[in-house]
Amino acid sequence: MRTILLCTLLAGMAALALPARAEETSETQSAPAPAEKRVFGKKLSDFASTPKFGGYFIGKYTLSDQQGIHGGDGLSQRLIRAYVDGTILGDFKYRVQVQVNNSAFHMKDYFVEWSRWPELAVKVGQFKRAFLFENQYNPWNVGAGDFAQITRKLAGIGDKDGNVGNGGRDQGVQVQGDLFPVSSDGHRLIHYQFQMMNGQGINSGDANRRKDFIGTLQVQPVKDLYIGVFGWTGDYVKDGVAINRNRWAASVKYEHNDWTVRAEYAHSKGLLANYAGKGKSDGWYATLGVPCTPWLKVYGVYDVYRSSRTWATARSVYSIVPNVQLHKNLLFQLQYNYVHDRNQSGDQDYNELWAEVYVRF
Repeated sequence: MRTILLCTLLAGMAALALPARAEETSETQSAPAPAEKRVFGKKLSDFASTPKFGGYFIGKYTLSDQQGIHGGDGLSQRLIRAYVDGTILGDFKYRVQVQVNNSAFHMKDYFVEWSRWPELAVKVGQFKRAFLFENQYNPWNVGAGDFAQITRKLAGIGDKDGNVGNGGRDQGVQVQGDLFPVSSDGHRLIHYQFQMMNGQGINSGDANRRKDFIGTLQVQPVKDLYIGVFGWTGDYVKDGVAINRNRWAASVKYEHNDWTVRAEYAHSKGLLANYAGKGKSDGWYATLGVPCTPWLKVYGVYDVYRSSRTWATARSVYSIVPNVQLHKNLLFQLQYNYVHDRNQSGDQDYNELWAEVYVRF
């Protein structure tokens, strides 16, 4: 026990000396993985690694001049997460992650993934849907105080069709891999993912015999530049009514030397819009992240969602977001949003100010 405590203390002291920005790009490791195997910690035995425990929380303050909302939500708890992950027999990775939102506690992730080869990995459990680049990101790495509207509406974080609060996740089986290594720098040219999911979101069994099928094919022509297409077909059962989901997206991202360029377009067809009739929706966003100093990175975001695929139903958000990261485990974020919402009958233009603090352990 004393040895474990001493190692933990020394690891914490070493972490203080790390550079200001050392982040993961994916909270469930479903994005293209590096060729080398992930190291989870000390070897517990010849069969398993020592489990790695961690977590983080995000606190938020919001202020708005929109009519009728009395200044905004004020102080709130965006989320608190705790997780454990590790390996068994070297080739099997596992993760369990839970989340608390104010008084609501729920299971976020649980899965085991066999990943002997970079070209083929099989995952079973509850995890992120393979739809949109941004849906794979940890909240730390998005760059703004929330995900883009298409990620929230069409990737299942807070879905248009009624199953709100799923965090972009579902239960099912996934096959993925990275193909054709490039000899000059070792990056993989092709990444693929294919999923068969329940369609009901997190912590829910299947409601009918049909499954959701989700997939992506991504090309990395040069290191750190990804061009991807995504597809999703299936349905969601609400109050005994099956609501179709047929979606596709086209995306590009480039992250290199702490610069970020990311843009995505998503389209949805055949949904039961607000349970009143069939409809279409679409949206897009573009994000630019500019490193200014080792501790300051400023993001600009242009974000549009059209609930009926018409400009009359467009909600457009223009954001500027300074990120101040004083330590790899401490991030302060200030965000200004100018919102133009044509869905509002009254005040269609308003301003928002968000302030968030991120702490990891």
